[in-house]
Parts: sequence; C-alpha cells; structure tokens
Amino acid sequence: MLFNSYLFIFIFLPVTLIGYFFINSKINHTIGKKWLVISSLFFYSYWNISYLPLILSSILVNFYSSRWILAEQRQNRKKMIFLLGLGFNLFLLGYFKYRDFFLDNINFLFSSDINFARLALPLGISFFTLQQIAYLVDAFQGITEKKKMTDYSLFVVFFPQLIAGPIVHYQNVMGQFKNNENKKINLDNLKLGIYIFVLGLFKKVILADTFSGWATEGFDHTDTLHFFQAWGTSLSYTFQLYFDFSGYSDMAIGIGYMFNISLPKNFNSPLQARNIVDFWSRWHITLTQFITSYVFTPLVRSFKEINFRNSMIAMFIAMSISGLWHGAAWTFILYGAIHGLAIIVNHSMKKRKIKLPKTLAWFLAFNFINIGFTLFRATSLSDAWKVYQGMLGLTFFQLPKGIISNSFIKSSGMTLGQHMTNDDNLFLVMLILGFIIVLKQKNTMELMDKFKGSHKDAIITAFMFIFCIFGLTRVSEFIYFNF
Repeated sequence: MLFNSYLFIFIFLPVTLIGYFFINSKINHTIGKKWLVISSLFFYSYWNISYLPLILSSILVNFYSSRWILAEQRQNRKKMIFLLGLGFNLFLLGYFKYRDFFLDNINFLFSSDINFARLALPLGISFFTLQQIAYLVDAFQGITEKKKMTDYSLFVVFFPQLIAGPIVHYQNVMGQFKNNENKKINLDNLKLGIYIFVLGLFKKVILADTFSGWATEGFDHTDTLHFFQAWGTSLSYTFQLYFDFSGYSDMAIGIGYMFNISLPKNFNSPLQARNIVDFWSRWHITLTQFITSYVFTPLVRSFKEINFRNSMIAMFIAMSISGLWHGAAWTFILYGAIHGLAIIVNHSMKKRKIKLPKTLAWFLAFNFINIGFTLFRATSLSDAWKVYQGMLGLTFFQLPKGIISNSFIKSSGMTLGQHMTNDDNLFLVMLILGFIIVLKQKNTMELMDKFKGSHKDAIITAFMFIFCIFGLTRVSEFIYFNF
C-alpha cells in the first residue's frame, strides 16, 4: 500500500486515525496502541503477506534478546547475548539483501556455477533492522529499560516510518505515546500533519514522478547518450531522487503529526550544501546519525590511537558500508566510497584552512552530488559509464571528423532551424522549477515553523491536494522502498 494511492489516502489512513483516537477515548490507550500495531502490520503485509512472518520473527527475537540483556548482570554473558542478537540481525540482512550479490561475485571470481534463487527483498528490512540494532545497542549500554511487547512492536512497525524511515530511536518516539495530551486528537497537529503530508504528496506525484520519465528514458531505454541528453538524464534522476525521498519523508512526518507524534526530520535543503560533509548533515539525516553513532564511532575507537589519519580511515570505511547498505551492488559500494573520499578531502581542506568562494563551493558540491547520484541510479558500472561518456562529451568522438554540420549538432541533442518539442519545453521548465525549489524556496522544516493553519494555508493545501489527486492514476513506488 503506497502513501500516494487512493486506497491509503481515502480508506486506510482515515480508518486507522479515527479508530485510534476513538479507542483511546472509549476504551483505553493500551488497546489503542494495539490497534496501531495491527493496522501497521496490515499495512506491511498488504504488499505481500509472506513478508509478515519475517518481520514478526525479527520483532520477537530482538524483543526477547533486549530483555535478556537488560536482565543479565554478568557482563560477559550480556556481551554474548548482544553479539548473538546483532548476528541475527546481520544474518537477516545478509541472507535476504546480500546473498545473491555475494554468490554472483563468487561465481565471477572462481568461474563457478552456484545455482541460487533470486530472492525478493522484503520491504523495509534495512530500516526496521537498523532501528532494532540501535535498540539492542542501547540495551547493552544500559540506556533503556524493559519494555512491554505492545510498546516495542509499535516502535518497530509504526506504519508512517516502517518502510523507508526516518530511522527512529525508541525513547524519542514512544515517550510521545505516553503523553496524555497526545492520546486525544489535536486539531492543530492534525492541520499541520495534513499540510506536510500534502507537501510530500506534491513532491512525489507532481515533481518526482515527472522527472522519473526522463530519467528512465535515458538510463533504461537509450543506448547512447550525447552531451545534452546525458546531462538531462543525470539531472532528471537527481531531482527525481530528491523529491521522491524528501516527499516520502514529509508524508511520514505529516502522518506522524496526525497521530500527535513528532518524527525526526530527514532533510534540510541538502542540495544547497557547499561541501559533502555539509551535504550528509542535511541529506537522510537519521541515516547519517546512525552511521556516525554505530559504525564510525566504534571504528575510530577500535584504533589504538585516535588521530586525523585513523579517523579518516574509519570515515572511508563507514561511508563504504553506508553505500553497501543502500543496495547489493558494486555501484552502491563505489557510491559510498567516493563520498568517503570527498569527505576526507573536505576535512583535509578544513584542516589546512582552505576555503573556496561560496558560489564555487556550491557548484563543485552540486556537480559531485549529481555525478554520484548517476552512479546510484545505474544498474551496472557500464550503465553509469554510458551516462558519464555523454556528460563528458566523449560520444562526440564517435562521429566522423570534419566541419561541424547540422547533423552533428542534432546528434548532440540540439537542433537548428527548429523549435523544441513540447517535451523539451516541459523538461526545461521543470528543470528550472526544480532548481528554484531546492535552492530558493523554504524547505519543509521552515514551512512548518511558519504554518499558522489560516484560511490561506487551507486554500493552498486544498489546491495542491486536488492537483495531486489527478496524478494518482500513475501510482509509482518510492525509490527507497528498494533499499
């Protein structure tokens, strides 16, 4: 069930929302939370009911592992239980997400022919596994207490953030469910939630899904891309990914507010970043925080000496792992690795007090991000190289030498003596609009702070919602559902 579908918007969401607050007021809050757990599990299993045993098993194992850790007094036994729980989570990820990738590489390296079935990636496994790993770590470090099964289950499966985040910590979310004021409907939160949800819906349906057509055409349906085609394809995917994931995060946060739950922010105008360190502090913020706390910091502490060199080695490894987390392919590993190198360069420049002019710094950062997202989208390294060749103008050299002719210019994506097609015009308008939105317009966090729930806000929200409804006929999944 997709957030951007008639079924979710007009049936599942209102039924779940009304049912939750009705049960809270007429019965009790414990039953209300159970209603949310059941609704969230229905939301999850609606995709494929065969996923349900997996997430239930994951919840049971992690719940009882954490209780065992919290009850155990002997440190060596506590560590053993923690490692077993951690191993279970890593096994789930390894088996369902990376098994085929590793077997593919073994077959390639050793010229073997190991037969294996292509496993469908269970929805949300990366996100609900990371959340539970973080909870296990908190239990091991003694910064959480024993929880009831209902509360723990709701923490894992709360449907707004179940499939693609944001990644949440138990104490940050479940404490809000305990607040008596949050157990009854709050009209201010409801209006704010609807407003943010519609903003996210607009980003997904009107912006991301429009850019996706050009990105898909360039990556999947064109064998050779020339200069303008390649840059158009690359920029289309950058804006598609940005508006798709930003839109999902907005919709998740908006739904959270409808239930009086404030989920963590995941975006802060990342394409305005002037370096890659700044970019990762703005893009997928909750993942960056997880990688920093649970991957980078332990790696740094594993060195005998903590210094700049060792910190940068740990950073490179952490970013490469971050790339692998996004997907089981060399393109993702390379994506993480080049971002790790870019972060090292940024820190080295800062250490040497090298500072670029703001405009140049943004230009270099944006193009690096765009080039990286091209690798992120490509299905293989050769697929990425196809786009890079066009972006570098290397496809020009495939043409016969001689005087530049009209046919030469046409082959590069331009035309002489003709007007652009309607699709060309639309692409140019959307590209300009994309830049204006990401660089000049207030982001969702800023709009939330200024939201008053006035008649003007209601009219704007209603107009965007109606506009989006007509676009729901081309329902598409969110990109991060694949990770």
